[in-house]
Amino acid sequence: MNAYTFRIPQPEARRIEVDLQIEPRGAETLDVRLPVWTPGSYLVREHQRHVDGLRAQGDGRDLPVEKVDKQTWRVRPQGARTVRVSYRLHCFELTVRTNHVDGTHAFLNPSASAAFVVGRENEACSVRVQLPPEWRAWVALPFEDGAWKAQDYDELADSPFECGPLSSHSAHTFTAQGVEHELVVWGRGDFDALRVLPDLAKIVDGEAAVFGGLPYGERYLFILHLNDKGRGGLEHRRSCALVVPRFSFVQKSAYEDFLLLVAHEFFHLWNVKRIRPDALGPFDYTQENYTKLLWVAEGITDYYADVALRRAGLVTEEEFLTAAARSFQNLQNTPGRLVQSAEESSFDSWIKYYRQDENSINSQVSYYDKGAILGLLLDLQIRQRSHGSKSLDDVMRYLYTSFFKQNRNYTPADFQKTCELMAGSSLEEFFAKYVRGKDELDYNLALAAAGLRLETGATTTEGGKPVQKVFFGAELEQNEDRLMVGRVYAGSPAYEQGLNTGDQIVALNNMRVTADFFNARLAERKPGDLINLTIFRFDDLSTLLIKLGGRTEGTYKIVALPTQTELQKQIYRAWLGTRA
Repeated sequence: MNAYTFRIPQPEARRIEVDLQIEPRGAETLDVRLPVWTPGSYLVREHQRHVDGLRAQGDGRDLPVEKVDKQTWRVRPQGARTVRVSYRLHCFELTVRTNHVDGTHAFLNPSASAAFVVGRENEACSVRVQLPPEWRAWVALPFEDGAWKAQDYDELADSPFECGPLSSHSAHTFTAQGVEHELVVWGRGDFDALRVLPDLAKIVDGEAAVFGGLPYGERYLFILHLNDKGRGGLEHRRSCALVVPRFSFVQKSAYEDFLLLVAHEFFHLWNVKRIRPDALGPFDYTQENYTKLLWVAEGITDYYADVALRRAGLVTEEEFLTAAARSFQNLQNTPGRLVQSAEESSFDSWIKYYRQDENSINSQVSYYDKGAILGLLLDLQIRQRSHGSKSLDDVMRYLYTSFFKQNRNYTPADFQKTCELMAGSSLEEFFAKYVRGKDELDYNLALAAAGLRLETGATTTEGGKPVQKVFFGAELEQNEDRLMVGRVYAGSPAYEQGLNTGDQIVALNNMRVTADFFNARLAERKPGDLINLTIFRFDDLSTLLIKLGGRTEGTYKIVALPTQTELQKQIYRAWLGTRA
């Protein structure tokens, strides 16, 4: 048994103290290691940088400790019957993947706080917490004999702790699928339990219906943090952690964003936590775990978040289709879609997705965004080819029963074969062009299965002529009294004629400029006009002559085909959960 103790003697100091007690069992050395990343967040974050004062004691005496690499400490037991490793951990990052402590709460992510003994990751773990007076802890692990118990380190790493006094938290319960679910909320805002809890139950019921029930028989825990502006979520085996802006529960679009986040993280209970891509479990906590399947693990999960809200009646059919059309347009406005495939985006997550820079939009595509669209297109392709008898739901169920329940991870080839099994025909062209390749997506081929098509008509004048607007191609940011260039889109006039990210625009046509002034003057121009920009690039003053381009203003809208077959109507109803 690996026995942990978390102590928070002074929460205002923003730190915790961690003890790990182990039995050497005759070993000459014990290597103690802290993970460099948190599963579900695919970036090496070097959690050990927050550790200080690590020491080891055995049988009442100090033991030698040597740090052998950035994440590992080597302890020499010297015959001690038990060894206690202790260290301090600074906790000041309020994210779902790190640790945060202040006078009102503590959020502890064991993959970022609990070191393990190398070679003993499969052994059972226990955790005790020593908290300030009036504080309590919420965690999804079973509680026995005064401690929380995990069957191994993976389960411990997958079980975040939320701690604090009830005065700074609210705790709520609801039942769905016959199982108790608890929601604990930290932070102030416009949270409304009477509105939120019934909607959470609808999401749980809707997603459980895909798989025929929940993958757990006991309590599930939602941990919700309300903050100024951050948003994020992280899935766990019997819980999830969510961070949203504190005023997310009254205004319609903000509330739908919250529900989408919940639906995304909850669907991960199956897709990732149990249906596991090739490299994602058991985890190697020392380095990157590469996979080409994040477009499935994250992107298709995003698609099911949209589907879950529609099936639960939390958004209308029109709202679902409008959101889908908007996602198509956003992808088409991303130059990086022609540079990076969905598989490449997944594989390069470790160095690119979490490290966005000024050129990311030109060189990358999001495996979330494109993956969600690929999920929609695949779903409709399977429904069409199977004449409405199968769907992406059947793919997910097959992966759950034939891979997770057989203790197997799946590969890219396994996923394609499963889709083909449900479709009843080859999908090689789809995967070669759109998943492994960078071809433009054929939206209408898939939408036709449900009797729909994508309209990309241009905005027109009263006379029916397309409206051409001036196109510059750079995002500008007002930084106090300086107008700075942010992202510059590949192929745009600004990009092709030499404007760079980080340039400071000093003047437009020899007049001092602000963001409002620049946008107003640009709106007065027409395609083909020349503008003169005076810029600072580092400390050098120079001038750029830029010929403005033109872009047809268009709208993306999913509409019904003028005539529909009975099969198309049937597929539409089954897809969007429509009765009539």
